[in-house]
Amino acid sequence: MNLKEVPLLNEQLKKCVRCGRCRTVCPVLAEIKNETVAPRGHIFMVQALRDGKVKPDAQVYDRLSNCLLCETCSGVCPSGLDIPELNEYARSYIYEKNPSMIKDALFDSIWTRPSLLRAGGFFMWAANKSGLQGFARTLGLTKLLPGGLSKAEQIMHDPVMRTARATLPVINPPRGNKKFRVGYFLGCGTDLFSPSVAIAAVEVLTSWGCEVVIPDNMKCCGLPHIANGKISTAQDLAIHNLKVFNDLELDYIITDCGSCSSAISEKRLKMLLENQGYDEQIERFCSRVHDLNTFLLDIVGIDNQGLKPLNLKVTYHDPCHLAKAQGIRQAPRDILGLIPGLELIEMQDSDRCCGASGTFSITHYDLSMKILNRKMKTIADTGADVIATCCPSCTLQLKHGSNLHYNNTPVQHPVELLALAAGQES
Repeated sequence: MNLKEVPLLNEQLKKCVRCGRCRTVCPVLAEIKNETVAPRGHIFMVQALRDGKVKPDAQVYDRLSNCLLCETCSGVCPSGLDIPELNEYARSYIYEKNPSMIKDALFDSIWTRPSLLRAGGFFMWAANKSGLQGFARTLGLTKLLPGGLSKAEQIMHDPVMRTARATLPVINPPRGNKKFRVGYFLGCGTDLFSPSVAIAAVEVLTSWGCEVVIPDNMKCCGLPHIANGKISTAQDLAIHNLKVFNDLELDYIITDCGSCSSAISEKRLKMLLENQGYDEQIERFCSRVHDLNTFLLDIVGIDNQGLKPLNLKVTYHDPCHLAKAQGIRQAPRDILGLIPGLELIEMQDSDRCCGASGTFSITHYDLSMKILNRKMKTIADTGADVIATCCPSCTLQLKHGSNLHYNNTPVQHPVELLALAAGQES
C-alpha cells in the first residue's frame, strides 16, 4: 500500500482546518490528555506518514492505536472528515512494513475460519468451568500472557459451551404464513459470547412470519481485522461474504450487531473494495441489509400484541458503530417501548463510548477500563435493573464493568427482552 495513492485518504487530509473540535469529544484524550492521542494529532501523524516525515514503525503504530475508532470525532467535525478511516489506512500501511507472526496467525489463520473460532470458544468455556482459569490466576500464570491479555482475560468471565451457530439450524422455518426469507448475518461476537441474542432474534423473527437462513459458510465481517492493520484480509472476507449472501434467494439480510451492520454497510464496503469491480455486488447486497431493530419495526411491523408486562427499569447504551456510524438511535428504544411495564431510564451521555471497541479492551485494557468507569457511573445513577445494548463487544465490556463495580446488573439486547415479553425462553 502506498498512502499517496489512496484517493479517499488524500481527499480527507485536505479537509482538516485544525479547529480542534474533535479534541473536545475524544474519550481517549479525556483520559490521557496528550495531543498525540487526539484525533487532530492522528491526522497530523497520518499526513506525516504519507509525506515520509515519520517512519512507519511500531512506535507510530502504537500512537495511532490509541484510538477507539468510535466515530465520535467525525460526528462533530465541521469539515466532515472520517478520521477513523484515515487511522485505519495508516495502521494497515505500517503493519505491511512491520508484520507480526502472531497477528498473522490470529487474524489470517484463525479469525477467518469460524470452526477454529468456535474451538477457541469451547476451550475458554472448558478452562473457565473446570476452574483452570481461576487456578491460573491464583498462581499468577495469567500474568505471563502477552500484552494486555494478562488482565483482559478477566473480560471473558462467563464463556458459553455452545455457540449460536452450533445451536441454531441453517434454516429456521416461519410460524404460520411466510412473509419474508431473511438471511441472518450472525457475527462472531454474538455467535461466541451472546448466543442467547441470536436465539431470541430467531424466535422473534420466525414468530412474525420470517424464514431465517443462517449460512454455515459466512465469515467474520472484517471489522477486527481493519482495526488491527489487516485491511487486505478484511477485503478477502468482504468478497467471500458478498458471494455467500448474494448466491442465496433472500428478501432481506439482518444482523443484531451494530459493528457488523456498520462493517457491511454500503459506505464501508465501497471504501474497502474501491475500484476492484464489486460495486454491483455491493449494491445488490447492501440494498437488503438492515439492523435487526429497524427491520422488526419498519419492515415486519411488529407491535405489542400478546406481549406480557416486564416490570423492569432499563437503561440503554448506544453502541458507537450503530449510533454514530449509522445514525440508528431511536429504533432500539422503540423496541423497548413496545414492552408493557418496562420503564426506559435514559443515562447521561448514552452514546459515550464504553471503551470496548472490539479488540481495544484487550490490547489497551487499562485505558479501556478508565473509559468504562465513566460509563458505569452514569449507568449506576439511573438505578436500572437491566442494561440494554445492541453490540456483543459492548455487552462483554458492560458485563465486566458490572462485575467490577459489584452490582451484577444484567446486560441484554432489546430483542432478548422482547422475546422474554413474548413468553419465549432464550
